[in-house]
Amino acid sequence: MAYRWTNDLTHADVTPRGAFLNRRQIMAGMAGLGLSTMAGRAQADDALEPNSWEDVTSYNNYYEFGTGKGDPADNAHVLTTSPWSVTIDGLVDRPGEYDFKDILSEMTIEERIYRFRCVEAWSMVVPWNGFELSDLLAMAGVQDGAKYVAFETLYRPEEMPGTAYRVLDWPYREGLRLDEAMNPLTLMATGIFGKDLPNQNGAPLRLVVPWKYGFKSIKAIVRITLTDEEPPTSWNMSNGREYGFYSNVNPEVSHPRWSQATERRIGGGLFAKRQPTLMFNGYQDEVAAMYEGMDLRKSF
Repeated sequence: MAYRWTNDLTHADVTPRGAFLNRRQIMAGMAGLGLSTMAGRAQADDALEPNSWEDVTSYNNYYEFGTGKGDPADNAHVLTTSPWSVTIDGLVDRPGEYDFKDILSEMTIEERIYRFRCVEAWSMVVPWNGFELSDLLAMAGVQDGAKYVAFETLYRPEEMPGTAYRVLDWPYREGLRLDEAMNPLTLMATGIFGKDLPNQNGAPLRLVVPWKYGFKSIKAIVRITLTDEEPPTSWNMSNGREYGFYSNVNPEVSHPRWSQATERRIGGGLFAKRQPTLMFNGYQDEVAAMYEGMDLRKSF
C-alpha cells in the first residue's frame, strides 16, 4: 500500500452530539429573546462548521425507502442488517460469501472526516468510521486481469418500500475503476460520529468516494465483483446523458438540471450563501493524477 490518507479536516471540525444538543438549547433561548436572526447569520458565516447528527441522518437520498429526503429516516428502520454478508467474486483469488463480522475482524477501523457533495448541488461534512476498500480487496486477492470493481445493494422488497416503484432498475448498482477503488481515500463506511451506521445512511456497510458525487457512494452493499469490463451503474443506465460513469465533482461540467459551480451547505440557515464548489470536491491533490490525459467533459 502506497500510503495511508490523513485528514485535512480535524476532530475540532466535528460537532459531538452532546455539543450539538447544547447548541440547539442555546439557539432556542436566543430565539426566545428575539435574536434568532443574529444566530442564523453567525451560523452562515461559519462555512466550515460540520454538519450535525440530525442533518446527516435526516436528509438522505436512498430511493429504496422513498424519493423524499426524509423518507429514509422514516422508513429504513424496518431493514434487517444483522446477520449480514458480502459476496466477493469475479477476478479474485479468494471468492466467497464473507460474514460482515468476519470482515470487520480483519480490518482497521479509522475515522475519516470528508466533504460530501450531492449532484443536486447541496453538501455536508460527515465524520465517517470505516476501513479502506483497498484492504478488503487485498483480503480477497485481486487478480491481474481486474480493471473495475462493481458493487450491488441489497434488494429486499418486503423491507424496502421504495422498490415498489420503478424509479430505477433494482438492485442499485455502482462501479469504480480499479485504481479509484485502491485510492487511499476510498472508504467502506461502517459508522458515523463513532456510532454504527444508521439504516438511512446505508447500514451496515456502504461505499464513500469523497471526490465523486454522492450517488456513487452505494449503500447496504451485498456484492463486490472484480471485472475486466466497465460495469453498468444504476443512474447511468437510467439516464446516461445526465449521469456519467465517473461522476467526479467538477464545477466546470454542469448537470443538465443543476449547475455544479456552487453548492448549498445543508444546515446553513436562511442567510447562508452558496459557496463555490471545489474541483474533485477539494481532493484534487490526492486524485487528479488518476485522470491525467482524460477529457473530463466527455468522461464526466
